[in-house]
Amino acid sequence: MIQSIRRGCQGLRLARQRAVAVATVLAGSVAFSSAQAQEPVPGALQPAGVTHAVASLKASGVQIYVCRRDAANQLVWTFQAPQADLYDASGQLVVRHGAGPSWEALDGSRITGKLLQHAANPDDSAAIPMLLLAATNAGGPGLLSSVHYVQRLATHGGAAPAHACEHEGEEGRSPYLAEYVFLE
Repeated sequence: MIQSIRRGCQGLRLARQRAVAVATVLAGSVAFSSAQAQEPVPGALQPAGVTHAVASLKASGVQIYVCRRDAANQLVWTFQAPQADLYDASGQLVVRHGAGPSWEALDGSRITGKLLQHAANPDDSAAIPMLLLAATNAGGPGLLSSVHYVQRLATHGGAAPAHACEHEGEEGRSPYLAEYVFLE
C-alpha cells in the first residue's frame, strides 16, 4: 500500500515537472516570437507604396511535409501545405491558414497568395523563411477582402523533419510560429 502511494506521488511529481517544462518552453517561444516581431522587416519583404496594415496576427501551426522521390530517386521531405490558426493581440482566433496558400477569416473573407520574395530569418537560421506574397481575393467581403499583400515574419520552427523519411507518402509535421501582416 505504501509503495503504491509513493509511486502515485512520484507520478504526480513527474507530471508536474513535465507541465512546468512545457509551460517554460511555450512561454519562451511566445517571448521569442514577440521579440522577433519587433525586428525591422527586411527591405525585400516590403512592397512598394504600401503603408496600411489591415491586421497583424500571431500564427501557431504546422508545416506539413510528404515523403517523395527527388530527381535522383531518393526519398526526401517535400513541402505540401501549411496549417495554422492566426490570433489577434487579445488571443482571439481570427484567420485560418491552409493550402494554396490561403487564408480564411472567420467572417468568411478569403484570399490566396503567390510568392513574391523570401528572406532568411536572421535571428533563427533553422526557421522557415520569412515571405512576401501577393494576395488575390478569393471570396466574400470582410477583414481580408482589401488585402493586396501578406508578409510572414518572425518565423520560428517549421523546417522539414530532421529525421530521414523512409516510406513514400509518409507525412511529417513541423510546428512553427510566425507573425502574418496583411497589407492593403
